[in-house]
Amino acid sequence: MKEISEQHISEPGLVVLDITAADEDTLRLVVAQLEERWATSGPAPVRRVPGRAGVTSRVYADIRRTGDQDV
Repeated sequence: MKEISEQHISEPGLVVLDITAADEDTLRLVVAQLEERWATSGPAPVRRVPGRAGVTSRVYADIRRTGDQDV
């Protein structure tokens, strides 16, 4: 994954979440739940890393805003 940009955490309330799950369905469910709670970057590409268990994805979120607001 790319380095986390300073812009994505430039102020309180902005977070970057790297999520690892056993499978894509679980990962997508977690991301969907986050989207209901906070303003997020939305579904991100799912990555498989050879030699590592599970799948990963990165989500950018603004925890100051609810999921029904635009980022």
